[in-house]
Amino acid sequence: MQFSKMFVLNMGMLITIAYLASVFYKYIVIRASSRVKQISSLFVLIFAGWVSTVFGFQLNDEVVFDLRFVPLIVAVLTYRQPYSVIIVGIGIGLTRLTFGINDATVAALINMSILGVVCAALNIWMRRSDYRLIVKGVIVTVIVNMVNSVNIAIVGVIPATYFFSHIMPYTLPVGILLSLIFAFILRDFQNEQNRILLIQSTNRLLSVQKEELQKAQIVLEDRAKQLMIASQYKSEFLANMSHELRTPLNSVINFAQMISENSDTMEQEDIARFAAMIEVSGQELLTLINDILDLSKVEAGRLDIVLEDISVAELTEDTMNHFQLVAEKKGVELQLDKKPGLPETLWSDPQRVQQILRNLMSNAIKFTHQGKVTLTVSTKQIKKSGIVSQWIVFSVQDTGIGIAEDKHQSIFEAFQQADGSISRKFGGTGLGLSISRDLARLLDGSIELESAEGKGSTFYLYLPLNREKMS
Repeated sequence: MQFSKMFVLNMGMLITIAYLASVFYKYIVIRASSRVKQISSLFVLIFAGWVSTVFGFQLNDEVVFDLRFVPLIVAVLTYRQPYSVIIVGIGIGLTRLTFGINDATVAALINMSILGVVCAALNIWMRRSDYRLIVKGVIVTVIVNMVNSVNIAIVGVIPATYFFSHIMPYTLPVGILLSLIFAFILRDFQNEQNRILLIQSTNRLLSVQKEELQKAQIVLEDRAKQLMIASQYKSEFLANMSHELRTPLNSVINFAQMISENSDTMEQEDIARFAAMIEVSGQELLTLINDILDLSKVEAGRLDIVLEDISVAELTEDTMNHFQLVAEKKGVELQLDKKPGLPETLWSDPQRVQQILRNLMSNAIKFTHQGKVTLTVSTKQIKKSGIVSQWIVFSVQDTGIGIAEDKHQSIFEAFQQADGSISRKFGGTGLGLSISRDLARLLDGSIELESAEGKGSTFYLYLPLNREKMS
């Protein structure tokens, strides 16, 4: 009966230690690294074995009966490393030496060391077995209690016959029963800790998902806003394009109809004048269609670039001649400024370079009410990442209405202009700068802008001079 009371007292102490360990883990150790947690748990189990010995049943001056092997069962059920179980067994055995060194303490050390090795083997078996955890726990508990009893009979200081007949009938069943109860309590505690950790992990995951959803919502709102703006721009573009296409097409139809209906009575001079108007309107219509086709080809990556030597002098003179009459009619002065050191030729696509320059010059004249438009040609060295490259720069400067700084990027986007109503006021589709920027990139160049509202604009076309010629 005294053995049973002692074992119950041992169980109470082990439960108390388990509770204190859980509090210590919850508020202190949980924030530590995994290595610190491992070492702390080893010390707790060894300490629990020592406390069990302190409150054990003192059979005589040397022999003590207790539940010091229960922490080993806990180690088998919780650790993944067999060596940790052996450390717990040897550690608990060494704590027995704190009561003095004699035959009983040495026997206790040998017993706990053997139990440590047996429990390490049981730990390996548990991780490889397919039995349910509760079945594994019962098997481990029974085996540890039986091996402990056999060890005491073999290596202990109590005669084996006396131990088997007077002590083991009480200690073995009570030890198994209390070990199972403690294992159940420990398992319930572990389940509760796992639930807490799962809830914490779920909360963290939900918090992260909430942040991601908020970010995704912001992105979706931004994209929806961009789509709405793009839809607005495209609607304006279609309205402007409808007007731009209809005007020259109506002119062609009207003049052709007039010639058809009055060919017998019209003078040759009037027929020639109407035919010239039809040609001009047809050219305007063709230009609009070409702009749309060029834009679609660039976006589809199907615009071909044909490189050849271009005379810089002929290129600039052709550009100036093309706009001379238009500028004179509007009262805008055209100037050409060639800086010293210009190369004679440029290796690029003459059609696309001319297209870019004409777009820039056309815009400059269109948005300049009075003053002048200047085409300047120069060279420039640019050093980037330790590499010096040579560039030819075509700058088109005007004294027109200028462009607000917050519109410097949007005017290069397809279907967009500095002002949604600008097409209706000045004409045009808003595709010229977008096409020009894309063409400049295809030619390995770029377009830059300097402008302020009401102070005119300067567009810079950069084209490389050190492009290698293909044989």
